Amino acid sequence: MATEAKVTWTGTGLRLVGEASSGPAIVVDHAMKEGERQAGPTPMELLLIGLCGCTAMDVVSILQKKRQPFTGLEVKANAERATEHPTIYTRIHLEYVVRGKGVEPQAVERAIELSETKYCSAAAMLGKTAQITTSYRIEEG
Repeated sequence: MATEAKVTWTGTGLRLVGEASSGPAIVVDHAMKEGERQAGPTPMELLLIGLCGCTAMDVVSILQKKRQPFTGLEVKANAERATEHPTIYTRIHLEYVVRGKGVEPQAVERAIELSETKYCSAAAMLGKTAQITTSYRIEEG
Protein backbone atom coordinates (compact mmCIF):
# COMPACT_ATOMS: atom_id res chain seq x y z
CA MET A 1 0.00 0.00 0.00
CA ALA A 2 1.76 3.14 -1.21
CA THR A 3 1.14 6.63 0.07
CA GLU A 4 2.44 9.81 -1.47
CA ALA A 5 2.97 13.19 0.12
CA LYS A 6 4.70 16.42 -0.78
CA VAL A 7 5.37 19.87 0.59
CA THR A 8 5.85 23.07 -1.36
CA TRP A 9 7.59 26.10 0.10
CA THR A 10 5.34 29.18 -0.05
CA GLY A 11 8.24 31.62 -0.31
CA THR A 12 7.60 32.97 3.20
CA GLY A 13 9.82 32.00 6.12
CA LEU A 14 9.56 28.29 6.80
CA ARG A 15 5.91 28.05 5.68
CA LEU A 16 5.00 25.06 3.52
CA VAL A 17 1.84 23.64 2.03
CA GLY A 18 1.63 19.90 2.46
CA GLU A 19 -0.52 17.54 0.44
CA ALA A 20 -1.08 13.81 0.66
CA SER A 21 -2.38 11.48 -1.98
CA SER A 22 -5.80 11.63 -0.27
CA GLY A 23 -6.21 15.25 -1.38
CA PRO A 24 -6.69 17.95 1.29
CA ALA A 25 -3.83 20.39 1.83
CA ILE A 26 -2.49 21.61 5.17
CA VAL A 27 -0.21 24.50 6.05
CA VAL A 28 2.95 23.46 7.90
CA ASP A 29 4.90 26.26 9.53
CA HIS A 30 7.58 27.10 12.05
CA ALA A 31 8.06 30.55 13.56
CA MET A 32 11.55 31.84 12.81
CA LYS A 33 11.43 34.61 15.40
CA GLU A 34 10.14 34.80 18.97
CA GLY A 35 6.50 35.92 18.96
CA GLU A 36 6.03 35.34 15.23
CA ARG A 37 2.62 33.93 14.40
CA GLN A 38 2.51 30.52 12.73
CA ALA A 39 0.00 29.65 10.02
CA GLY A 40 -0.07 25.96 10.94
CA PRO A 41 1.48 23.26 13.09
CA THR A 42 5.16 22.39 12.90
CA PRO A 43 6.21 19.07 11.35
CA MET A 44 6.86 17.62 14.82
CA GLU A 45 3.45 18.78 16.05
CA LEU A 46 1.94 17.03 13.04
CA LEU A 47 3.53 13.78 14.23
CA LEU A 48 1.72 14.15 17.56
CA ILE A 49 -1.54 15.07 15.83
CA GLY A 50 -1.11 11.99 13.64
CA LEU A 51 -0.54 9.80 16.69
CA CYS A 52 -3.64 11.21 18.42
CA GLY A 53 -5.71 10.76 15.28
CA CYS A 54 -4.48 7.22 14.65
CA THR A 55 -5.25 5.97 18.14
CA ALA A 56 -8.53 7.92 18.36
CA MET A 57 -9.82 6.26 15.19
CA ASP A 58 -8.94 2.86 16.64
CA VAL A 59 -10.62 3.57 19.96
CA VAL A 60 -13.78 4.98 18.34
CA SER A 61 -14.04 1.94 16.07
CA ILE A 62 -13.50 -0.52 18.92
CA LEU A 63 -15.93 1.21 21.28
CA GLN A 64 -18.55 1.27 18.52
CA LYS A 65 -18.06 -2.47 17.93
CA LYS A 66 -18.43 -3.02 21.68
CA ARG A 67 -21.67 -0.98 21.52
CA GLN A 68 -20.51 1.43 24.18
CA PRO A 69 -22.80 4.47 24.66
CA PHE A 70 -20.07 7.08 24.23
CA THR A 71 -20.88 10.50 22.79
CA GLY A 72 -17.40 11.96 22.48
CA LEU A 73 -13.70 11.20 22.51
CA GLU A 74 -10.71 13.47 22.83
CA VAL A 75 -7.09 12.32 22.82
CA LYS A 76 -4.52 14.74 24.20
CA ALA A 77 -0.77 14.32 23.82
CA ASN A 78 1.89 15.77 26.08
CA ALA A 79 5.40 15.12 24.81
CA GLU A 80 9.04 15.73 25.69
CA ARG A 81 11.83 15.99 23.14
CA ALA A 82 15.53 15.28 23.30
CA THR A 83 17.73 18.29 24.00
CA GLU A 84 20.31 17.34 21.34
CA HIS A 85 19.73 17.09 17.59
CA PRO A 86 17.85 15.34 16.23
CA THR A 87 15.34 16.48 18.86
CA ILE A 88 13.16 13.39 18.67
CA TYR A 89 10.27 12.69 21.00
CA THR A 90 11.53 10.74 24.00
CA ARG A 91 8.36 10.64 26.09
CA ILE A 92 4.74 10.93 25.04
CA HIS A 93 1.74 10.73 27.33
CA LEU A 94 -1.68 10.20 25.76
CA GLU A 95 -4.77 11.10 27.76
CA TYR A 96 -8.08 9.76 26.48
CA VAL A 97 -11.21 11.62 27.54
CA VAL A 98 -14.30 9.55 26.78
CA ARG A 99 -17.70 11.18 27.16
CA GLY A 100 -20.96 9.33 27.69
CA LYS A 101 -23.29 7.82 30.25
CA GLY A 102 -22.79 4.16 31.09
CA VAL A 103 -19.46 3.68 29.30
CA GLU A 104 -17.69 0.66 30.78
CA PRO A 105 -14.13 1.36 32.00
CA GLN A 106 -13.01 -2.15 30.97
CA ALA A 107 -14.15 -1.48 27.40
CA VAL A 108 -12.17 1.77 27.28
CA GLU A 109 -9.08 0.09 28.74
CA ARG A 110 -9.28 -2.74 26.20
CA ALA A 111 -9.82 -0.35 23.28
CA ILE A 112 -6.75 1.66 24.29
CA GLU A 113 -4.69 -1.52 24.78
CA LEU A 114 -5.66 -2.88 21.35
CA SER A 115 -4.83 0.42 19.69
CA GLU A 116 -1.49 0.61 21.46
CA THR A 117 -0.39 -2.99 20.92
CA LYS A 118 -2.03 -4.01 17.64
CA TYR A 119 -3.60 -1.36 15.44
CA CYS A 120 -2.01 2.11 15.71
CA SER A 121 0.82 2.36 13.19
CA ALA A 122 1.83 5.80 14.47
CA ALA A 123 2.25 4.46 18.02
CA ALA A 124 4.25 1.52 16.72
CA MET A 125 6.67 3.87 14.92
CA LEU A 126 6.96 6.55 17.60
CA GLY A 127 7.23 3.87 20.28
CA LYS A 128 10.59 2.86 18.80
CA THR A 129 12.17 6.05 20.16
CA ALA A 130 9.70 7.40 22.71
CA GLN A 131 8.25 5.94 25.87
CA ILE A 132 4.49 6.17 25.33
CA THR A 133 2.22 6.11 28.37
CA THR A 134 -1.55 6.39 28.55
CA SER A 135 -4.33 7.36 30.90
CA TYR A 136 -8.04 7.84 30.49
CA ARG A 137 -11.05 9.26 32.18
CA ILE A 138 -14.73 8.91 31.50
CA GLU A 139 -16.90 12.00 31.77
CA GLU A 140 -20.60 11.28 32.07
CA GLY A 141 -22.86 13.59 30.19
